[in-house]
Amino acid sequence: MRSIGVFDSGVGGLTVAREIIRQLPNESIVYFGDTARVPYGIKSRETVIRFSVENILFLLKHDVKLICVACNTASSLALPSIKNNFRVPIIGVITSGAREAVYASQNKRIGVIGTKGTIKSRTYETEIKQLDRKVKVTAVACPLFVPFVEEGWTSGEVVLSVARSYLKPLKDAGVDTVILGCTHYPLLKPVIQEVLGKHVILIDSAKQVAFEIKKILTGEEMLNRGRGGKHRFYVSDNPEWFSSLARRFMGRKLTNVRKVDNV
Repeated sequence: MRSIGVFDSGVGGLTVAREIIRQLPNESIVYFGDTARVPYGIKSRETVIRFSVENILFLLKHDVKLICVACNTASSLALPSIKNNFRVPIIGVITSGAREAVYASQNKRIGVIGTKGTIKSRTYETEIKQLDRKVKVTAVACPLFVPFVEEGWTSGEVVLSVARSYLKPLKDAGVDTVILGCTHYPLLKPVIQEVLGKHVILIDSAKQVAFEIKKILTGEEMLNRGRGGKHRFYVSDNPEWFSSLARRFMGRKLTNVRKVDNV
């Protein structure tokens, strides 16, 4: 049974893997978290491209039939350059999130929050403008959100105070839809929603990405018709740390995480 390959710079991509498993329970998944080189958000474009190629080559060793780049930074900086260099279908998380946001927005004012690398690339803005040139995009980097999530700080006055500071430009711009442009951010949804207000729609692209994967596999007649997919998890460093954080992202503990010495 050929698997779906998923890679991320660390643990955040597990939110995407979790949704793929939910929507495609019969599919097997090979997940790779590049924990030795995390974070990608502060790396140069050239470095992120090199890391992404190496990650893809690792997944191809496991005979995957499709690769999901579950990292917003890699999707922003590397995907446009590499997706046509491999025979296997490769999809990222940017296009799906942009499409859903344009569909959801009523006032054509969309906010994007992400790492410095993702925001600097302006990839979300480009995607949104291609879909609807009339949309006004306000993009803000929220670098402290990732360490907050990884330390388990997803509520409380400190997190709320930082969120208010980061999200003020979005409130000032009057956005009615916000893309959570980092796979860690869904764990901060309650805080982000509290700051922005209940009327603002939060877009988590994981659901749309999983739907798109199902669509591609169905069209290519590669959908697994059998039952019970198997899920394997690999990291480039510190499997204990990865396993301890995985419960927050997957909703369950992972006991079969393996360390890879050479990506």
